Amino acid sequence: MEDNETKAARRQSDEILQLVSFQIGTEEFGVDILKVQEINRMVDITKVPRSPEFVEGIINLRGKVIPIIDLRKRFNMELSAHDKNTRIVVVDIEGQTMGMVVDSVSEVLRIPASTLEPTPDVVTSVESEYIRGVAKLENRLLIHLDLSKILSGEERHVLADL
Repeated sequence: MEDNETKAARRQSDEILQLVSFQIGTEEFGVDILKVQEINRMVDITKVPRSPEFVEGIINLRGKVIPIIDLRKRFNMELSAHDKNTRIVVVDIEGQTMGMVVDSVSEVLRIPASTLEPTPDVVTSVESEYIRGVAKLENRLLIHLDLSKILSGEERHVLADL
């Protein structure tokens, strides 16, 4: 008879994560598909005075104004010009809809939760507080982002007021 800890470990190893994967620079990231509302091509973004540096501005998405954050700026990565592959990933972060600018969207992945490992202590270009874990895929690593930690409570409050 299995104890509860063994059952919980087996359930986790059987669990399948569904992630939307996207690129920022040379790194691949993934977010829970249930948090993604839609993926859009780049559109004109209206700048908002005195907003946080990582906030690109706001867009009108079918009558709803949503803030847009640039993940390159948020993660202190080198900036680059938007191109035909640049996308806005519209997500729900703790009940608040916002868009994230990414270099390109790759695919929807179904990976076993057991492939996700804790964030290594090595240097990464993304602050480790935003990372839920790292998935080892065939010939690449995928950084699983924790959307609830991308913005602090205060930052979410500021964006809600845009």
